[in-house]
Amino acid sequence: MDKFHYLEVNVPQAKSLHDDCLFIEDELVIFRSFEEVPLTTEPKRMDCLFVAFCHEGSAQYTVDTKEHMVHKNDVIVVNSGQVVGNYMLSRDCKGVAIMVSNDFFAEIIKEVHDMSQLFLFAYSNPIYNINQEKANTFMEYFRMLCQKVEDGSNLFRKELAITLMKAMMYDVGNEIYQKKQSLPKRTRAEAIFNDFILLVKDNFRSQRKVSWYAQNLCITSKYLSETVKQVSRRTPNEWIDHYVTLEIRVLLKNSAMSIKEIAQMLHFPNQSFLGKYFKEHVGMSPSKYRRS
Repeated sequence: MDKFHYLEVNVPQAKSLHDDCLFIEDELVIFRSFEEVPLTTEPKRMDCLFVAFCHEGSAQYTVDTKEHMVHKNDVIVVNSGQVVGNYMLSRDCKGVAIMVSNDFFAEIIKEVHDMSQLFLFAYSNPIYNINQEKANTFMEYFRMLCQKVEDGSNLFRKELAITLMKAMMYDVGNEIYQKKQSLPKRTRAEAIFNDFILLVKDNFRSQRKVSWYAQNLCITSKYLSETVKQVSRRTPNEWIDHYVTLEIRVLLKNSAMSIKEIAQMLHFPNQSFLGKYFKEHVGMSPSKYRRS
């Protein structure tokens, strides 16, 4: 599944489609109605995290070609990199949704234990039904988030949004965990994918060869590539590049390190090599990204 075969959905694009939508820079956009969500029947690859809640009616969509039905009190999670298509709503469907950039999501969960692993589980289990009490709590989070994001005069608007999103993610993460516990033991392929991601998270700063990860998992590079692609619809290289570029973005935006120092920290041969790598994957130079 080549990523260039699909249009991409990201936060800047989504916020540009609605003049009255709520957003924080290019990091978070809030949809107070499912009708505002920029998804159609045409397949689109998500370049952000998508979290939604249906409180009336029903909807359907595909994630990585697999069809899913949404009903009242369902929470929907679609991870960055997944392909969404065939998005259709019933006439009485009502819901709310949030799109979060990869950088903003990383900032939200950076101190949240095991959260990234729970959201990885959502790759194959993207819908969770919750009871009415939890549904009311979710909507209260959403109302508070809207209120704080809408208050442009608040000096700590972004920090408040992060705090509320973190609380919401804890609750969503708990629902994912409960779902995970209720399912049969994961398959061999899912276990390999999970072990691979854990290994990448610990070693991507110094190791970027698929063969190194395959060797440490005691399998062949070909088998690792086929298994990771089967489970996540992404190649091992795409996952490694995802973590590397995300780390560079975070360091550029949230540290005083020079580009040369970042290149050294991430074991690039030199600053020029990092620059070419970053531009290839992000579309702009590190210095331009830092200024943006």
